[in-house]
Amino acid sequence: MQLELLNEQGQATSKVDAPDTVFARDYNEALVHQIVVAFQANARQGTRAQLTRGEVKHSTKKPFRQKGTGRARAGMTSSPLWRGGGRIFPNRPDENFSHKVNKKMYRAGMASILSQLARDGRIAVVDSLAVDAPKTRLLAAKFKAMGLDSVMVIADHVDDNLALASRNLPNVLVVEPRYADPLSLVFYKKVLLTKGAIEQLKEMYA
Repeated sequence: MQLELLNEQGQATSKVDAPDTVFARDYNEALVHQIVVAFQANARQGTRAQLTRGEVKHSTKKPFRQKGTGRARAGMTSSPLWRGGGRIFPNRPDENFSHKVNKKMYRAGMASILSQLARDGRIAVVDSLAVDAPKTRLLAAKFKAMGLDSVMVIADHVDDNLALASRNLPNVLVVEPRYADPLSLVFYKKVLLTKGAIEQLKEMYA
């Protein structure tokens, strides 16, 4: 598989060879769906909590007499059938939302995503990406010159200047290969790789 090599103006100057084991696999939609859902599920904190009928604030007084009102009988206002009453099966803070994904499946799924992005022309390569100072405007100017408005950058090394310059840009994510996740790969319109990152991705997913 060959990927486009971009210059600082966003123009394709040549092609870069990329390993077929990572960038030329068949697309496995079911596997990609599984690892994206698992990634989102594993990010959930599970700290939400709801109250049972014994925990809500209520009075134990019978709301109205048992018979003669034409209404359904009721013993107290904490009933789950009443507004403001407890929940029958409440959510608890100790809920576990995590999904297990085998390492082989995850590697295959990431390679499948990268391969499809390459076929769709959503992956490009640059020699390197760096800024002279931790200034957001410097990095924003670089992306504007390249015509990129929504981009995920996978760089072989992210220094302090690059990390600080990118963190306030709303549609930009700069990470090292080990921190690339399936959700971000799918979300951003363009994925920009450095030449060094290609070798690291090959070691991780080939």
